[in-house]
Amino acid sequence: MNKKREIQSSVKDESLIEKRRAQMIRGAVTLFKQKGFHRTTTREIAKAAGFSIGTLYEYIRTKEDVLYLVCDSIYDEVHARLESLDIEKGSLEVLVTALEHYYGLIDDMQDEFVVMYQESKSLPKDALQYVLKKELEMVALFERLLTECRESGELKMTPKEIKLAAHHLFVQGQMWAFRRWALRDFTISEFIQTQTNFLLQGMAGEKISTQGAK
Repeated sequence: MNKKREIQSSVKDESLIEKRRAQMIRGAVTLFKQKGFHRTTTREIAKAAGFSIGTLYEYIRTKEDVLYLVCDSIYDEVHARLESLDIEKGSLEVLVTALEHYYGLIDDMQDEFVVMYQESKSLPKDALQYVLKKELEMVALFERLLTECRESGELKMTPKEIKLAAHHLFVQGQMWAFRRWALRDFTISEFIQTQTNFLLQGMAGEKISTQGAK
């Protein structure tokens, strides 16, 4: 896992830093989605977070720091949702469960995903490289799961096909965040089940039921 980019803070209490930055993230996501990163001021972020601009600068140094925290929080949540899965003993059942966890997270963090992809270009170069590497780590998790399925005989795919399929699995779930306005006829459960069937049907050559997978 890549070492986190250090965000300077004059506060030493780690639990308080985590609490205040979580408040910043929630306030900033709403503002960034409504107004965009560049049109949002740090004073507005502080107000949305529920404290003064002076307090804000005790926990971050720049507006870009807040955007970085938004992006990093997404990948922390992805990792937390998937780390309980036994990816070393990958199977189609584990893969389906991983997709459910990941797509469910996208449902929970729709605004954060939209902000990340719309505004991450505004990050400083080192922060952007960190965020991109974190994304590749998440894709690599799906790649390992698919490789385990191939080695167990459940999937017949070449290494190159697996690499592309891993990116496909990762990106297709994000459709729920970007195209939610056009998918109002679907519940998140229906989206997960239908999308998973579509994806695995193409990889396994047959429809695989996801009913009851948790």
